[in-house]
Parts: sequence; C-alpha cells; structure tokens
Amino acid sequence: MVDKDGNAVAVTYTLNTTFGTGIVAGNTGILLNNQMDDFSAKPGVPNVYGLVGGEANAVGPKKRPLSSMSPTIVVKDGKTWLVTGSPGGSRIITTVLQMVVNTIDFGMNVAEATNAPRFHHQWLPDELRVEKGFSPDTLKLLEQKGQKVALKEAMGSTQSIMVGPDGELYGASDPRSVDDLTAGY
Repeated sequence: MVDKDGNAVAVTYTLNTTFGTGIVAGNTGILLNNQMDDFSAKPGVPNVYGLVGGEANAVGPKKRPLSSMSPTIVVKDGKTWLVTGSPGGSRIITTVLQMVVNTIDFGMNVAEATNAPRFHHQWLPDELRVEKGFSPDTLKLLEQKGQKVALKEAMGSTQSIMVGPDGELYGASDPRSVDDLTAGY
C-alpha cells in the first residue's frame, strides 16, 4: 500500500499451504493456517515444501517457526520506489529478490518484473526449480554445468506497487494466481 504522501506498507499474509489447515474458525469464514509446518516436526524429515529442518527449529516453548516472509519496501533517493511481497513458503525470498533484481538491475517495470519467469534453489532437494519461459539454451547450459533442472508450476504470487518519477503509482498482481487484484483510487 502506498498513499498520496509516499508512505508505504508491505504485508505478507499466508496460510502456509493452499487453504491452510482446511479448517474454518466457526462461522467466521476465516481459514486457519498451518504454520506449524514451518517448525521442524521431526529433524531430518522434509516439510511440505521439501525443506529439511534441524533440531534448532524444533517445536518448543517460547519459540517461533522459521519463516521466509519478506514484505519489502525499496527506497530510491529517500522516497518509496517499490513495494512488493509474496506468499509461497520457501520460495518467498527468491521470488521477492527476483522482483527487486528485475526492476533495479534489469530496468523492468513492475508488470514486466511480475510476469518474468522465476527460478528457485533451496539446497534440499538439490535441484534448480524453474518455471516455463526460460530459454532452452539457458537450461541446457545450466545442466552442462551440473545443475539438476526441474520444471515446476508457478512459484510465488507477488503483489507490487512501483512509484513513478512524478509520483504516479503502478500496480501489478501476479498472473500466477487467478484471484489476485490490483486496485487504486
């Protein structure tokens, strides 16, 4: 969210997996999350995203689970320039990083950066996950360098706002999620 004065808020809301626990709190219509999966329920056993946790992330009193949530505000010349974030478990950090890199380093506008194909590697499993859209030549070169490339479905679902040079706001909702919406007034 960005207001007329350039104040910004970035928020990440996640249920962890699609529909969280699948349980609705009474008659509220509110789905309960399953963030307990972000703890290491059994050290050495992967969670739903394939992350293998250790004893340090085991369930215990006064502890919080490991989280990848990374709501991000990028400031340029002292003013809000980009607000972005994404759900997606272990893929959040690489999704948000690719939004930042695509806009800053590759000069993409917010829609181009949102629509660009994504990649992710989390060590275990030891594979480079890629979305459709990368050049077959690039994928072949990566495999020749020893990468195990795995084609995956959509990764992340960014919601972003870029502030233009004259203060105009440009929003982009990720097409990977059909229920997302960019709105402004």
